Amino acid sequence: MTAAVVALLLLAAALVAWGVFAFNRLVRLRNQVKTAWADIDVQLQRRHDLVPQLVAAVRGYAGHESALLEAVTALRAQAMAVASPAKLGALEQALEQAVGRLLLLREAYPDLKANQNFAQLQRELVEVEEQLQYARRFYNGAVRDLNDGVQRVPDLVVARAFGFGDAEFFQAAEGGRAAPVVELSR
Repeated sequence: MTAAVVALLLLAAALVAWGVFAFNRLVRLRNQVKTAWADIDVQLQRRHDLVPQLVAAVRGYAGHESALLEAVTALRAQAMAVASPAKLGALEQALEQAVGRLLLLREAYPDLKANQNFAQLQRELVEVEEQLQYARRFYNGAVRDLNDGVQRVPDLVVARAFGFGDAEFFQAAEGGRAAPVVELSR
């Protein structure tokens, strides 16, 4: 065995080792994105479960706010039907703003503000929103790491060969960062 053959065998072994390392790293990053998305999904489901109860509580005191109540219900239904993180981000942002407007109705209806069920739902929604923010940050960080791994040279060779792709960020829609506007129809 000549020195050239030994060098080629060592080079081939190094390439295989790098390929295995890169593949395992990409698998770990992809699984991290899936886990992070599952955390978001749990929080979104908690929010979706609270919305009908909140709508029912508000309807008892401010039933003539039907346009807002219907909008919240429709946004919840749309959000539950979408699976794409990018599209879901825009819908969830709209739902979050609509729920915020719903919660602001307590200022116009003192009886609603004093209702224990409404106050409990409000606390639970605030908790869900905080958990959702943490989960969203973790998910977007996991997506960033995966997308870096998939797009970076030389790992992109392994990514393309084994079908690893970019993941979608979960982000707010354009203009979705505006504060909710309260319009009371009295």
